[in-house]
Amino acid sequence: MSKNVDQRAADSALTNEPADRATDFTMGKSGDVTHVTIVGETSALMRSFGTRDPDFLFGLIHQVANAGAKGPYPDELGIKFMLAFIKSWEPRDEIDAALLAQMAATHVAAMRAANRLAHAESLQERDSAERTYNKLTRTFTIQVEALQRYRANREEKVVMQHVPVSDGRHAIVANAIGSARETAPKKPVRITPVLADARQSPREILGEPRHAPFPPRRRRKG
Repeated sequence: MSKNVDQRAADSALTNEPADRATDFTMGKSGDVTHVTIVGETSALMRSFGTRDPDFLFGLIHQVANAGAKGPYPDELGIKFMLAFIKSWEPRDEIDAALLAQMAATHVAAMRAANRLAHAESLQERDSAERTYNKLTRTFTIQVEALQRYRANREEKVVMQHVPVSDGRHAIVANAIGSARETAPKKPVRITPVLADARQSPREILGEPRHAPFPPRRRRKG
């Protein structure tokens, strides 16, 4: 795989700079290994894959190219489909791109199993293709959920890191609220006295302040 990437391409990745030329691919095969050469500007392509690292870009494209169907010639249509699948989800980092590459490979394998299922000529072939198809489609669903969870956690972190703070008061208030919740002493629970039987002696209520007993009232002599 050719690596005609200059420092300018790496620095301009993940920015809004337009690509100088359209990016295309040339493919060849040596034995069972598919080789892909990128023709054109690579900065826009790195932005599409959510990376600034050209080594990650070339490595991922090589892995995607060799995850397709076997044969004497490269599966250009399948490889370009998987690359377009990754770019269409607009990955923002390398984890995004890797998860999308796995999803693309799983989808292609599931469609291959669906083709085998549709053309099965025996019950054994049908059962094998059906089991493979069901496993791959369930795996694809799990991968989609994993991607959504990862993106949701990342968005939450980004929101917390980009809270506008003018003079520090917002951050101080947030910390004060967090510490108040953790260190605030618990208030004593007031126990409402229950009406007792008049024949029983009064009992002391815990937590209540003690009062001096009232002197008995004297009857006036008539």
